[in-house]
Amino acid sequence: MKPVHKIKRRISSQIFVGDVAIGGDAPISVQSMTNTNTCDVESTVLQIESLEKAGADLVRVSIPTMDAAEAFKEIKQRANIPLITDIHFDYKIALKVAEYGADCLRINPGNIGKEDRVREVVASAKDHNIPIRIGVNAGSLEKDLQKKYGEPTPDALVESALNHVEILESLDFQNFKLSIKASDVFLTMESYRKISKLIEQPLHLGITEAGGFRSGTVKSAVGLGSLLLDGIGDTIRISLASEPENEIKVGFDILKSLKLRSRGINFIACPSCSRMNFDVIGTMNQLENRLEDVSEDLDVAVIGCYVNGPGESKQVSIGVTGASPKNLIYVDGKPDHKIDNDNLVDHLESLIREKISKQKNNQNTVIAKSD
Repeated sequence: MKPVHKIKRRISSQIFVGDVAIGGDAPISVQSMTNTNTCDVESTVLQIESLEKAGADLVRVSIPTMDAAEAFKEIKQRANIPLITDIHFDYKIALKVAEYGADCLRINPGNIGKEDRVREVVASAKDHNIPIRIGVNAGSLEKDLQKKYGEPTPDALVESALNHVEILESLDFQNFKLSIKASDVFLTMESYRKISKLIEQPLHLGITEAGGFRSGTVKSAVGLGSLLLDGIGDTIRISLASEPENEIKVGFDILKSLKLRSRGINFIACPSCSRMNFDVIGTMNQLENRLEDVSEDLDVAVIGCYVNGPGESKQVSIGVTGASPKNLIYVDGKPDHKIDNDNLVDHLESLIREKISKQKNNQNTVIAKSD
């Protein structure tokens, strides 16, 4: 199916966090943050590996103490994906993790003390060729701006962001990205829209402290989805009071829905009604669980009856339309064979994995011929 709308992304400069490009024409990256005690090296490394398996491009690690900075040294040595270090107030921690191989410093220049300390951190970032992420948050707005504006507003957040930007630019440092987050969807959206017109650096999107899995997913989909639809955003983090792996899954689902990026199966499924000829909800739950390991892109339709089933199934690689006495299976948009409800999930899983295997083989053949 031809796309009805193509998103025109905001033009930005490009930076690198490790080997991951951010901004410019790079794909929008998806990241999360560990919630382990950083000093517990084993638990932190295991969570980073789990996030990588879920599809994370980047992982942020909180470094609240110098002990955590020492633990980060081993964590970095064992990690396979770029790590962003989250630091507040103590410039010495920033210097230490930069020395230990941090791929990015999440630190606000205005919050780490006198100018000489800022200069030292920026000099270290330059020496190690690592970017800085400015992270403005409505919950930690500077006191003078709170007094000036009375409460967090888009203009207050933007002024805070520009103050930090000015510090870096005064030190001839352009290798940074910026986030400007709030838990309120409208405040976040308006703040990003304003700052996107004032700087050229990449923007990290997020609705901070969005909530639990369900409510946080909805807030993030509305807020981030609206910004992404406008072409704003170069990397995203979905902030959920849930397992970090869920942040990655939701992030990719948002990008997938906007056709900005894909990972795994894109399921099209009906909510089911009395016309359904098989248990759509049970089938979908089983398929999603069984196929979580799949990272390849494939469209699959699971429709319980003949009203919308044929139309949807004609647009996908694998489709099933509920019918009586047997359901109709579509392959590459064409009716292929019929099957009853017994072992339907097993059959669909087998077809999907077979299709993915063929896609891989075809890709390998093309690569071999080009070599």
